[in-house]
Amino acid sequence: MIIGIDVGGTHTDAVLLDNFEVKKTAKVVTDQENLIKSLMEVTENIFSDEDPGKLEKIVLSTTISTNAIVQGKTDRVGMILAPGPGLSFEMLRINEDTHFISGYVNHRGIRVAGTDSREVSDIGDIIKKKGINHVGVAGKFSTRNPRLETEIADIIHDRFGHISLGHRMSGNLNFPRRVATTYLNASIWDTYNNFVRNVMEYVGHTNTKAPIYILKADGGTSGISQSADYPVGSILSGPAASIMGILSLTNGNRDAVALDIGGTTTDIAIFAGGTPLLEPLGVTIGGHKTLIRGLLTRSIGIGGDSRVRYEDGHIVIGPERDGPAAAFGGPSPTPTDAMIALGLTDIGNREKALKAMGEIADVKHCSIEETAKEIFDLACREIISAVTEMLREINNKPVYTIHEILEGKKIQPEVVYVVGGPARPMAPYLDKILGFPSFIPEHAEVANAIGAALARTTTELTLLADTEKGELTIAEEGIQAATPRGFTREDAIEMCTNKLRDRALRMGALEDDLDIEIIEDQVFNMVRGMGYSTGKNIRIKAQVKPGLIAGFRKESFDAGK
Repeated sequence: MIIGIDVGGTHTDAVLLDNFEVKKTAKVVTDQENLIKSLMEVTENIFSDEDPGKLEKIVLSTTISTNAIVQGKTDRVGMILAPGPGLSFEMLRINEDTHFISGYVNHRGIRVAGTDSREVSDIGDIIKKKGINHVGVAGKFSTRNPRLETEIADIIHDRFGHISLGHRMSGNLNFPRRVATTYLNASIWDTYNNFVRNVMEYVGHTNTKAPIYILKADGGTSGISQSADYPVGSILSGPAASIMGILSLTNGNRDAVALDIGGTTTDIAIFAGGTPLLEPLGVTIGGHKTLIRGLLTRSIGIGGDSRVRYEDGHIVIGPERDGPAAAFGGPSPTPTDAMIALGLTDIGNREKALKAMGEIADVKHCSIEETAKEIFDLACREIISAVTEMLREINNKPVYTIHEILEGKKIQPEVVYVVGGPARPMAPYLDKILGFPSFIPEHAEVANAIGAALARTTTELTLLADTEKGELTIAEEGIQAATPRGFTREDAIEMCTNKLRDRALRMGALEDDLDIEIIEDQVFNMVRGMGYSTGKNIRIKAQVKPGLIAGFRKESFDAGK
């Protein structure tokens, strides 16, 4: 048995899968001030009469990291950067506590200027005197030689609670993105680690020995203990759960739009031939472009519980949410109240919904029905507008799926998959505007929880070898070692694959789920003097492909075609 739990902005959903079939579902209101309370409540609702010994694992998707960043509730971070020449310091300055040092390495990983220990120590003192407890250290080309970063950390490590190192964030190049990723990782360190400790403490009071996993932005999972070292990897976990849920609940191989219409936001994703799209460089959050590998999603502040108001002669929906819909005792009119007033759903208290619609109707000097229709129409059209813009952006650049790059591919959706609370009343109207049919999968109300439960563990590694220098680096693992004599591309592939397998197993992967592929394979001859080859520069990147766990068949859910 597997438990999947999705902690959303409005509700926390859970599903209990037994032999890949839905046995139980549960839904509770999310307490944003006490997420552990919501987790405890939903887990007890779904697992109260079950045998703990049969539980194989628990998988969570959580908004805690995303919310901290988006809402600006992060910790202050001291940043120490070693950019070297070529980049504007002001372009790299990510906050008022950013400091630059003189040491740097070049594009081959050769140290051009060493670390000045006094300079680093003085910067550490400045940061500490400001009461800052978290530091991020990032050097340009640190993935090709991490020693400068590690030396800086060694000098100041005893003064701070945690130091995030840039080379551990990703094996990909792009220094501005590495700076942002390192900064965000340090800024949510305490928030996320406190969440992990609370989860582990709660699980410790239960009778289950089942491992706990967290869903990441790329639609894969990581053991919760391992994820504590890399909290920024848990951002956009909720939208990833939506995509994996829809992937598990549909059998199609067509281009498609996927919508998860929640109480607070609508998450949008695009499928190419039935496969989710991937952000090729890294996801963007809170205005920061990162190196975090993630599924391609967009979130807009339109949901069933979005606040509706009348301003300057126009109806405005969202992006804020004041609470539940008025029909459930909330303080403001919402699209859910409009749907109730129009008879599109019979949930909640209809009289309260009509009263909420009446407040706006009185100001507009029109009927309640006309007002409700306008609100409902506007909510649908704003979602469609975001979908249209997302498709336009995607079709103007190369298309990356979780498995491959599709050169020249133009996405032409044939179906829209819709999940979430407002899915059933909104889907028929979305059909008319989009011009292609909608499909609401079975168990759509807990699709995110199902997606979390069925996601496999994923990770990636980058191996860089310079046989002229006789050195190799695997940045994500913090490995720098000598290359054996005669080291070849084939040796690099074998080493990278073996290290990736070890890393995935440490993260909680099962051997049957290790669908490993090489996603980058480059070899360049190093030439000196009269054209003689003096060695090779080898770059290998491997990944465990995102996807669903071994043994699962979509027919288990009687998925739509």
